[in-house]
Amino acid sequence: MEVILLKDVKRLGKQGEVKRVAAGYARNYLIARGLAVPATSKARKQAAEHVETRAREETRLKATAGIKAATLEDVELVFQARVGESGRLYGSVTRADIARRLSERIGAEIDKRKVLQEDPIKEIGRSQVQVGLHGDVTITITVIVEREPET
Repeated sequence: MEVILLKDVKRLGKQGEVKRVAAGYARNYLIARGLAVPATSKARKQAAEHVETRAREETRLKATAGIKAATLEDVELVFQARVGESGRLYGSVTRADIARRLSERIGAEIDKRKVLQEDPIKEIGRSQVQVGLHGDVTITITVIVEREPET
């Protein structure tokens, strides 16, 4: 039986794709859970329109990410933090901190999950951090952590 996927299904396909599956799997799992519809001619036409719309939206998002990347190229973010005698921070500079500062810088929201940093920064100095703006658009920014001036 052929079905059109309404949502992404692991190990089967992406939204809008037409897939041939066993009739029982289609009826009892995919269609019952709202993950797919039978591939009728009307449904195929709607799926084709949806795929086309999705492709246009994806192109627009990629162009927007390219513009953001151009504005953020060679950006340096400076953080001031309290530091112990060994040069280690009392806290850390996290992905959320970096995303918040970037969002303020460009005036558009950057999700903290887009900051591709494994561990928080816990020492004074410069760090290179990658930020994924879109699937294909990734930039590298410099994060500088300085000692907070003592009062």
